[in-house]
Amino acid sequence: MQSESIEAVLFDYGGVFTISPFGAAASMAEKVGLSSEALLEVIFGPYDRDTDHPWHCLERGELKLGEARDAILQLGRARGSEVDLFEFFAGLGSIAQGIVDPMVECARRIKVEGYRTAIVTNNVAEFSEHWRKTLPLDELFDAVIDSSQVGMRKPDPRIFSHALESLGSVAPERAAFLDDFPGNVAAARELGMHAILVEPDPTDAIEKVERLLGL
Repeated sequence: MQSESIEAVLFDYGGVFTISPFGAAASMAEKVGLSSEALLEVIFGPYDRDTDHPWHCLERGELKLGEARDAILQLGRARGSEVDLFEFFAGLGSIAQGIVDPMVECARRIKVEGYRTAIVTNNVAEFSEHWRKTLPLDELFDAVIDSSQVGMRKPDPRIFSHALESLGSVAPERAAFLDDFPGNVAAARELGMHAILVEPDPTDAIEKVERLLGL
């Protein structure tokens, strides 16, 4: 039975359907002589804002992966550390091994119940072919909004508006959104969406969205 108030559910990808890449910082931080927080700042910039940091430019499709790597190396060297983006992602291992099956089943139930669904992901053009193979996208989602393709990234409210438009002009207050990063959740709430923070254990988030939908 579909909720009378919610029409659509939007999901982040990394950290929702997969293990978050932010968790890999601790092991590399010790190696390069930075704190985990400092390493994440060098690689990802201030993630609760949309800035001209190389990683943000990469996610908006404004830089190539190699160009972003070189720029991040320079940021690390300015702090006396050698921070190699490629080495960081190599340390993540196989992303396919990190798929969160309970969240996949949650998305499947939501889609079967007749809700419109979308992924809204901050991602990298060079990763597209790989990450898209990790989920049955056509089965689970009506739209896939990739920041590197649309030239916008969370927490910019325009990417949420674009996603809602892609689902048939859904009003923000009639949409739910799940993300593992507090800044993105706050931005979605400010727009009027029912935003839910996904913790490393997704059980609570799944229960919240299913309760919201009356499933």
